Amino acid sequence: MSAHTDTAAHGHDAHGADDDHHDDGPVSHSTFKGYMTGFVLAVILTAIPFWLVMGKVFANTNTTSLIILGFAAVQIVVHMIYFLHMDAKSESGWNMLALIFTIVLVVITLAGSLWVMYHMNTNMMPMSVHDMKNMP
Repeated sequence: MSAHTDTAAHGHDAHGADDDHHDDGPVSHSTFKGYMTGFVLAVILTAIPFWLVMGKVFANTNTTSLIILGFAAVQIVVHMIYFLHMDAKSESGWNMLALIFTIVLVVITLAGSLWVMYHMNTNMMPMSVHDMKNMP
């Protein structure tokens, strides 16, 4: 097989057949130090909420829950930066736009679900066993 038919068969042109880069800009790859930093942060962000719950540090469970949610949000950001290599520059900003869109959809879905459940609960007629016996 000739060189021309070999490159045509694989869908590559003769110029730059070995180039696997895109023109989207530099791709951020992490180093061992970056991965270890992310790992240590992830372990710390997991251990502190575990300690808060097991040690019963706060008497109020609502306070503990809010702090755990805060640590979870920070841990999500740590994973996105150190392991998924997402930032405002990667993929020409499309990763960040997709993330923002996903967050907006999740917030709308959760807030709408909670709103509907709250209003369904407050607008339901209270019924007791006595009321059920008197129904026709």
